[in-house]
Amino acid sequence: MGAQLRVYRQKIKSAKTTKKITRAMELISASRIQKAQQRVAASTPYTRAVTRAVSAVASHANIDHPLTRVTDKPTRAAVLIFTSDRGLAGAFSSGALKEAEALTVRLREQGQEVVYYLVGRKALANFNFRRRAYIREWTGGTDLPQFETATEIANAVLELFLSPNEDGGVDEIYLVGNEFVSMMIQEPTTTRLLPLEVVEQQAVAGAEVFPLYEFEPEADKVLDALLPVYIENRIYNVMLQSAAAEHAARQKAMKSATDNADKLILNYTRLANAARQAEITQQISEIVGGADALQTVDED
Repeated sequence: MGAQLRVYRQKIKSAKTTKKITRAMELISASRIQKAQQRVAASTPYTRAVTRAVSAVASHANIDHPLTRVTDKPTRAAVLIFTSDRGLAGAFSSGALKEAEALTVRLREQGQEVVYYLVGRKALANFNFRRRAYIREWTGGTDLPQFETATEIANAVLELFLSPNEDGGVDEIYLVGNEFVSMMIQEPTTTRLLPLEVVEQQAVAGAEVFPLYEFEPEADKVLDALLPVYIENRIYNVMLQSAAAEHAARQKAMKSATDNADKLILNYTRLANAARQAEITQQISEIVGGADALQTVDED
């Protein structure tokens, strides 16, 4: 009984230590979520302004631009996967990888060859473990994205898209990452980055109406200047969304781990109390049995 009681007490101590760690990580993630949400909110006005400018040029200027030109029969596509650098975030990274795998299946069914760009150590570890090829990877700083990294990624994918297929270029580029919906919901999403899909705004009551534009310099030069900025901003926005979703997923996972630790502590405490009571009962029985034996000897 004594050995069993020591085992229970050791497990209780271990569960309490784990609870302290998971509780601390939960609080850290909770504090970082607020900052991540603020960064997403701060980037929203600029995103809308750039999107509005690109939509205005593409809608009101009848030009054929390489970044908006759709290939009738695409043969090669690139998938940019956004995951985290660290674990302990539940199904955050695995959800993005599953979404990318489903996209890969759809693209291959259409007859396209798929190449990959990876963001985050979890995606890199997954591809290395499965011995899958990729073109380039970026690791470090997924929980605090930098615009310089987004610019570097944008330059890489632009160069790939503008290259001919025989030189390793692609016809389409997709972004796969997690979108921050709420504190409890982080949804893996797929977005086609290139070629751009700019939808002309319809005249709806109460909706904003674009004015008539005159372009100086020419519209194609304006689009040449705007589209790289638009692509950088789209990629940076996905990185910010992914960071906010990562912190929310980690907080949720750590809260679940803390709750499980509480349950383990309660269960092992009950088992330890039962073992202690059994030990006390056994000791009392031994004492009573010894006293009865002494009394019998005295009577003899």
